[in-house]
Amino acid sequence: MSSLSLRVQQIEPLTPRIRRVLLVSSDTQPLPDFTAGAHLELHVPGSRAQRRAYSLVNLPDGEHYEIAVQLEETSTGGSRWVHSLKVGDELLADAPRNHFPLCDNTEHALLIAGGIGITPMLSMARSLQAAGKSFTLHYAGRDEAQMAYLPEARACLDNHCWISGGDPQKRLPVAEILAAPKPGLHLYICGPTAMLNSVLTCAREQGWADDHLHYELFSGALEMAGDQGFEVHLRESGVNLQVAAGQSVLDAMLQAGLDPMFDCRRGDCGVCVAQVIDGQPDHRDICLSERDRASGSFCTCVSRASSALLVLDL
Repeated sequence: MSSLSLRVQQIEPLTPRIRRVLLVSSDTQPLPDFTAGAHLELHVPGSRAQRRAYSLVNLPDGEHYEIAVQLEETSTGGSRWVHSLKVGDELLADAPRNHFPLCDNTEHALLIAGGIGITPMLSMARSLQAAGKSFTLHYAGRDEAQMAYLPEARACLDNHCWISGGDPQKRLPVAEILAAPKPGLHLYICGPTAMLNSVLTCAREQGWADDHLHYELFSGALEMAGDQGFEVHLRESGVNLQVAAGQSVLDAMLQAGLDPMFDCRRGDCGVCVAQVIDGQPDHRDICLSERDRASGSFCTCVSRASSALLVLDL
């Protein structure tokens, strides 16, 4: 797949930690189309091969892409680089891909966003509203000043914004929202790991069918304070790799000239899964079950190691 050449057209701070970036083609070619829930994968320059995926917020128009990126204070990768960009800077990206689409058989979409997870949810809300389709948007956060796109969320036809201010009584009433599953009602959720797991657990307890639950972990949650470099030994290949803090095992393999299988780079799809032979994995995906993890499955695109050495069957 050939890369897109993009130029930063506009930058706008949405909160103290989140900036909105508008990207246009740097060669006047129309930009590839996309559907709600899609992401744009940016090539992060540097000595290490890195890609970072960010949800597209705008409706497709062939002229621009809109992303919003939250600065992770411990970041050594994408978010810090995006926050260093200036208007006029040029960059490379892969064409938009969508691992988080709206299902065709959705009669009513229940959209739940937490924090920067509002980006794909707002894209879905805008798409559904433009098509005259039924949806409800719930947007949860602790502090109004830290919630990107809050005015845009409030402008949606059926919206509920939950701002807790630290008060548990004002948090998203998950059990109430999920109390009545039915055919045609689909749940779409994006947010931090703890929120996502809590909502999905509640939905399953309420009797929601798994094929009516659609979710995506926002990429900033994958970078954690205290991440350290580690060594990976690929047993079948006989290759040893050093994986730096802020770099994925997949990125290290690509940098070494290997050709591993992968797709989403977000821990959503499971295409990149390898088997752990030795070492202690630090799982950060959302596609593997606890049984999968216990059997040694490991997502190379997002997960790391808490041991100095990790041996994989690749």
